[in-house]
Amino acid sequence: MLALCAAVVVAQTQTAAPQRAAAAQSLPAWEQLSPAEREALVTTLRDRWNQNPQQRARIMNYAQRWQKMTPEQRQRAHAGKQRWERMTPEQRAKARAAFERRGQGIPPAQRAALREKLQSMSPEERRAWMKEHRGQLKGLRRDGQGQRRGERANRADRAPTR
Repeated sequence: MLALCAAVVVAQTQTAAPQRAAAAQSLPAWEQLSPAEREALVTTLRDRWNQNPQQRARIMNYAQRWQKMTPEQRQRAHAGKQRWERMTPEQRAKARAAFERRGQGIPPAQRAALREKLQSMSPEERRAWMKEHRGQLKGLRRDGQGQRRGERANRADRAPTR
């Protein structure tokens, strides 16, 4: 059984994306796996859990967030992970810096309220809301001062982004 799982991993890494999707669909659901197959899949996680006690909270948080995701959200997360893996170290450094800057202008309480509001929306509502409010939160500082909602910074005053 372990050889079966290893063969699947090797085969998936050597094939194109459409072939991987077809292979994944032909594999059985978790409930249909034998106890040995389940054990082979769980062993990696168990080893990581036991060898990294300082990472247990992060692993648990990740698993809980994954369970709450819709299939569409899981697919987007997986695509993002693949995109990250294809990046050069320089591209990763730029992405990290952009991510850190992204939430700095919004006070923590306002950021939490906005996150909660967006998570309660359907994907269609969220897209419409984001389109309607694009750029309105830029410029807010942590102290709550700066641009008011609905005001945009003068584009001529901003540095080029390229």
